[in-house]
Amino acid sequence: MKYDLIIIGSGPAGYVAAIRAGEVGLRTAIIEKENIGGMCLNWGCIPSKSIIESAKLYNKIHKQAASFGIVGIDTQNICFDFTKASDRAFKIVDKLTKGIQYLLKKNGVELIKGEAQITSASSVTVNNRNIETQNILIATGTYFPKIKTKSNDIVVELKDLYKKKKFPKNIVVYGSSSTAVETAQFFALIDKKVTLIVPDENIMPLADKYLADYMVKILKNDKIDIVFDTTITDFDKIYSNKKIVLKNKNIPCGLFINAQNRKAFLPKSIIDIEMDGDFIKTDNNCMSSIKGVYAIGDVNGKSKFAHVASAQGLFVVNKIKGIKSDFDFKKYPMNMYTVPEIAQIGSSEDQLKAQGVKYKISEFPLSANGKALTEGTDEGFIRILSEQKYGEVLGVQIAAAHATDLIAEASAFMQVESTVYDVAKTIHAHPTVSEVFMEASKKSIQYKS
Repeated sequence: MKYDLIIIGSGPAGYVAAIRAGEVGLRTAIIEKENIGGMCLNWGCIPSKSIIESAKLYNKIHKQAASFGIVGIDTQNICFDFTKASDRAFKIVDKLTKGIQYLLKKNGVELIKGEAQITSASSVTVNNRNIETQNILIATGTYFPKIKTKSNDIVVELKDLYKKKKFPKNIVVYGSSSTAVETAQFFALIDKKVTLIVPDENIMPLADKYLADYMVKILKNDKIDIVFDTTITDFDKIYSNKKIVLKNKNIPCGLFINAQNRKAFLPKSIIDIEMDGDFIKTDNNCMSSIKGVYAIGDVNGKSKFAHVASAQGLFVVNKIKGIKSDFDFKKYPMNMYTVPEIAQIGSSEDQLKAQGVKYKISEFPLSANGKALTEGTDEGFIRILSEQKYGEVLGVQIAAAHATDLIAEASAFMQVESTVYDVAKTIHAHPTVSEVFMEASKKSIQYKS
């Protein structure tokens, strides 16, 4: 049997592409050597956000219950049970996995378990079976490069955290991305002493500097120590007597969590596919250097976010089918599940400055929003970057408890090239947190007049 499309990898890039391919009538197979859903579903996006929610609830009960009028709780006896939090997380994973399997089957996608090898631009082998296809879609994701060490009881990969039942008092997280920051905050929320070691000069390098600097202040308020510009390749050289020694600084360390920047996880292949650093090089259509072989999701290095990977999958399948489609990275949001959450879309200030674009900023604090105050989640703000002459929305940045949900409104505005005047005229229900869009934009109406 010859397929129209073979997809290697079943994460958010692969399974979304497969379901779409089935919907539009492409004969499709998806090859997965481990678990359906990839990193995101099995130990990344979903379970990590689940345990963060558990930690946030624990922290809120522990510190805010009395202020909400809930009395009688002996906060001294409250503790965080990581095993139960993990159990809840993986019940969610199981439910979502079954849903994906159902949709693959419903849309006629063949699921093949095994490790794929690309043998040509139109063939793949798996389980000693040769499969011919018109198109190949690589969606194998990324991995965290391992730290050299013999202290395997101390150095832990993120995917192995869920095997733990208890954690020591002193936790060290290594990395600069939102994943590293989220992990550091999770442990701080459950009363651990946390140090974040950052290999770069800044945290969250994909975020606008204003957001990154704001997050540094939040981490310091959370009593998380941050050590910048420190690269670690050999753990054993810096670790001794339950301490990490760096630049005359002794950091207590009972557990070291590796959350450094990821690299492309490449499928086996006997054909040469051009690379761009640690990732597969692709053109604007997500096609690799080999015609008919595409790479989507973080394996191509253009984005690290699951929803962008899914969008790329839809885009490529539509292209293969001949359905008109386009893809603009500026119109896809970035989401970070920190506390408060961080989200942004469009251009950053540095990008606008580099382009010589004249812009203005409309900002509004969550501390003046009625709904946020009632929820006790009034930490944060919204910033709208707009073109100075006509007011087109060029970028939105949000720090708020529900920033990753709120950013969808900004995405809708930017998709239709709205101005801040359009945003200001949009009626928002009261009381809602989304009113911050309207309030921030009101200043722009005054500016125009």
